[in-house]
Amino acid sequence: MSHPDPAGPPDLRPFAVGDELVNPVTGEYSRILELPWQNPEGRASAELLAVVGSRVVGAHLHPGLTERFSVIEGELTVQLDGAIRTLHEGESAEIGPGRWHDWWNAADRDARVLVQVTPGARFAHLIETLFGLARLGHVDAKGMPNLLQMAMIGREFSDTVQFKSPPPAVQKALFAALAPLAHALGYRGTYAQLSRSIVVPTGLAAGQPAKLALPARPDPAIPTG
Repeated sequence: MSHPDPAGPPDLRPFAVGDELVNPVTGEYSRILELPWQNPEGRASAELLAVVGSRVVGAHLHPGLTERFSVIEGELTVQLDGAIRTLHEGESAEIGPGRWHDWWNAADRDARVLVQVTPGARFAHLIETLFGLARLGHVDAKGMPNLLQMAMIGREFSDTVQFKSPPPAVQKALFAALAPLAHALGYRGTYAQLSRSIVVPTGLAAGQPAKLALPARPDPAIPTG
């Protein structure tokens, strides 16, 4: 099976500051500093350890959020709208909605980077899904899930991320065509085992069992989850 069990039990442990998210394939190690429900902006913040040679899974844009990288230690190379820039200690780059970007660590030492995403709730769920698939062995050597899995992720998180390749128009048509088959084969846009980021924390505060919030569905006409 090239995907997690779609009927697997949910992980009902809510995230807390200090928890870590790891992608062993891309070399990304993140420690949570701030959760979206802890500030009025809905911002998610984490300290990213980008080891030598690490890079994000591929060039992409975010339709409705802003991402900010601030280098704490080392260097981070960022490509924004085709222009490449190396960020050094103390330097930052802010990437607004709809801008194509990519990043990698081309230096000879690890980099520590403060990453802030506003709003961050859906982004956190996307990262948890991608990192979880990598951790469980459901991605290729570059950290990318297979085409059927990407068809489901692309539709589930179309409000959050869009990859540059293949071209967006091709992706939209291809993912729409593949989604019914992928769903029938057990693929989902995300999985209950990889959805700690949508556990409702207020349930715990009230002394009640934690619950899963339903993720947004970009196109309810075709199953995405």
